[in-house]
Amino acid sequence: MKLIVLLIIGVILYFIARGYKTEKFENIKLDIKEKFDGDLMNHEAGLLIALMAKVAKADGQVSELEAQMLKHTFTDISQHFENSEEIREKLKEIYKKEKDSFDNTILICEKLYKITKNDYAKRVKILEYLLNLAYIDQEFSQTEFMIAEDIATALQIKKADFENLVNKFENFYREQKANQALSLEKAYEILESNPTDDSNTLKKNYRKLVKQHHPDIVAGQGASEDIIEQATKKLQEINEAYELIKKSKGI
Repeated sequence: MKLIVLLIIGVILYFIARGYKTEKFENIKLDIKEKFDGDLMNHEAGLLIALMAKVAKADGQVSELEAQMLKHTFTDISQHFENSEEIREKLKEIYKKEKDSFDNTILICEKLYKITKNDYAKRVKILEYLLNLAYIDQEFSQTEFMIAEDIATALQIKKADFENLVNKFENFYREQKANQALSLEKAYEILESNPTDDSNTLKKNYRKLVKQHHPDIVAGQGASEDIIEQATKKLQEINEAYELIKKSKGI
């Protein structure tokens, strides 16, 4: 079924491109809509949500980012059906039921395999989507790994392909964490502060730098246009650095 494949590809690319910020999620648009009145546990959409429920609850709790991704998945899948509201509610019911037990995980995979038996690439994309959900909070627990591995085996995905996907996500998040660490280090340098500084010290340093580099103050001192322009850019850097540090400290 093409719509689920497009959904998977689109949402993965969306979250990666947005750095996993979900506030401005834009739904994927398709012209073709399906009418379905049967049991969604016999449909690719329902089986995908059931497996997402297992992965999301694998480490015992559903993170905020996982919850957001699930919410958007309900919406985007349901919008590919004529009876979208009914489908969305049914998908939510499937999620609530399936997140409470892992006993039928292999059975769900077997049903999904029968539907996608002749489309290996689609099954790999489904696994990629599930791994995306598992990694979205930037932590991949051993329990999540075991469940993902069981799903991959049940969907008859080659071990090498499974390992390649895991390595891809590991590398992606390792690089993201490294970039974040470098950015934060640079932010402290710009704010002339240290990671051990408390909020009052950070605020004091911030205000001192703003007074030094505010373009209005610099202009009042008779500075040239070039100097004023440099001060404007510097003030922007100071503001961005302060916001990044506050965010990292939860201030």
